[in-house]
Amino acid sequence: MNKNVLFVCSQNKLRSPTAEQVYASRDDLTVSSAGLNNSAKNRVSGELLEWADIIFVMEKNHINRLRKNFREYLKDQKTKRSFV
Repeated sequence: MNKNVLFVCSQNKLRSPTAEQVYASRDDLTVSSAGLNNSAKNRVSGELLEWADIIFVMEKNHINRLRKNFREYLKDQKTKRSFV
């Protein structure tokens, strides 16, 4: 069964899209990326968070912002800090 993986950074311009590209060829994953800032190319949404089985963030403060602004969408997903 495929896992849905969401990569999150601030702007969705470098880090999270790069991680998405790196893992896009894996047959066992469906990947996407988004950013937390208002100016992000693809912004984090409740729908994306509910879709994700695993959420990788690029900085510790990204986890804090997700918990603060999207708590109701964070259920059983695993949230981890990535070093991509």
